Amino acid sequence: MQWQADWGLRFRMFVTMFLLFALYIVFAGSLTAYTGGGPLLFAAIFGGFSLVQYYFSDTLTLRSMGAKEVSAEEYPQLHASVERLSQQADLPKPTVAVVDSKVPNAFATGRNQANAAVAVTTGLLRTLDRDELDGVIAHELAHVKNRDMMVMTFASLLATIAFMFVRWGAFFGGGRGRGGGRGGGGIMVAILISLVVWIISYVLMRALSRYREYAADRGAAAITGKPSALASALLKIAGEVEKVPDRDLREEAEMNAFFIIPLKSGVVGRLFSTHPPTEKRVEQLRELERQLETR
Repeated sequence: MQWQADWGLRFRMFVTMFLLFALYIVFAGSLTAYTGGGPLLFAAIFGGFSLVQYYFSDTLTLRSMGAKEVSAEEYPQLHASVERLSQQADLPKPTVAVVDSKVPNAFATGRNQANAAVAVTTGLLRTLDRDELDGVIAHELAHVKNRDMMVMTFASLLATIAFMFVRWGAFFGGGRGRGGGRGGGGIMVAILISLVVWIISYVLMRALSRYREYAADRGAAAITGKPSALASALLKIAGEVEKVPDRDLREEAEMNAFFIIPLKSGVVGRLFSTHPPTEKRVEQLRELERQLETR
């Protein structure tokens, strides 16, 4: 299959970034107005967070997941697959990392195509055969090629900052406003604004994340020419994740937006899932397979 630019994804990324930027302006302005803090202070806080997230997003994500960069000597087959598929996708070879976890999964991170990393779990390496593993790696490389990781990084950054202010706003504003100033009421208004910003950024991130998974599945099919292999891998991963006790999923579930298969389940989990249903993704891949067979 020939790689085709996904203009639907590009449009959604543009709209998401525009809305996030507008949300950032409203958020920073509101906090400045209602907490009494100077605009330079908030610009410095947001600017510092943004720079750290932009330049160290790959390192921070890998460390938060306990991923360890591995050499070709340690994992020769994995490195060979990543290198071969990167060439097929016309991408620089990303950093290769492995997470010591029995939960089968994979994710990609990084600010651009030249500074990307692809990580897989040891559980994934044990669960999939070679073609299925190629499909998963190609899916992650498609995220890199589509450049959707940067948008997700900034969306998660704004949501994180807003949530931190909601959580710690009362503490930071403690003792202010008891003398009749606007401090106490201002802090409460700022916390409410932060909560609204967190909810909106969360919804934007979830909406983009669902579409980008479909786009990455199509991209993986184009890279490998084997949509059925990725479909088989998705079903295997989903089946294995369902067997893992909830207590073993709690820490990793925070990274759901970056995983190939989400870890949460149940009615509420599906409603707020960062991913479309696995069945629909498999159906799309099988349709791509049928199209290939008729050519």
